[in-house]
Amino acid sequence: MKITNLQFQWFCDKMNGLQQGFQISQYLRYSLFLLFLVVYCGTICGNLLIITLVSTSKTLHTPMYFFISQLSFGDILVITDIVPNMLHILLNNGATITFINCITQLYFLCASESFECFLLTVMAYDRYVAICNPLRYSTIMTSGNCVILTTTCWLLGFFIILIYIIKTAKLFFCGTNIIDHLFCDMVPLLNLACSDTFVIHLVIYVIGIPIVILPTTIIVVSYTYIVLAILRIPSSTGRQKAFSTCSSHLIVVSIFYWAMFTVYIIPSKGQTPSISKVVSLLYTVFTPLINPIIYSLRNKDIKKTIQEALYHRVNL
Repeated sequence: MKITNLQFQWFCDKMNGLQQGFQISQYLRYSLFLLFLVVYCGTICGNLLIITLVSTSKTLHTPMYFFISQLSFGDILVITDIVPNMLHILLNNGATITFINCITQLYFLCASESFECFLLTVMAYDRYVAICNPLRYSTIMTSGNCVILTTTCWLLGFFIILIYIIKTAKLFFCGTNIIDHLFCDMVPLLNLACSDTFVIHLVIYVIGIPIVILPTTIIVVSYTYIVLAILRIPSSTGRQKAFSTCSSHLIVVSIFYWAMFTVYIIPSKGQTPSISKVVSLLYTVFTPLINPIIYSLRNKDIKKTIQEALYHRVNL
């Protein structure tokens, strides 16, 4: 019989064949609820601020800022897919979700993360052209090409993951219907399957090539050429100015891939379920929060635009 409803458990470990929790107090659960609520609201406001600034300020109508605004859309989609249900779990010390809703949550999470993998690759190429081939930058990174590249990232992210989702939905689930996790993710869901998951794992490895391996390779190669080009600049001022144009993106890429590799690539044997849950928060909750902070604090143009907007608002 196929499972139609799944249950979430908050911070649980299996001991002696029984589900035993950490005995989290109601006060702690409410504290975590307020923390994630603040993080969620801060993430939405921060990313919406960037999207608004890029769309309204003429000084930010450049390919780099257009890609940053698209990244903000992806971050909003990721955290909205996860946090509202997580807040419901915290309030009720557990929750029930239908199988179709679980698959839907998994699809939008994986598709959004895949989109960001492709977009970060495009952003790395954008920085490569700007630094290594500046004379042709305006002819290569036109507004039309930027729209085409971004649309391709969205389509690839949502289409490739659909192959994995369809295969997962066809699995036979039986037995326990408890997901010992904060949301529907690849590994916790596959652990509930009674049928053979060899094909699913094969699909994950295959789609991992265009989603993870190729983007990582392109990003590494792009930044290798960027670093070499920066080192050839004679003046220290010129080198610092060139590096400042890509430092924010490099930080975001490092955080994103570090979190993703920690969750999916590095072997999780020996990790307790609680550690896995905490690590999963890195790329679903805190990365979308950090991205707008990095781009706003380390970017002179965005800071200047914010200051001008505040100045005009005060003088109205």
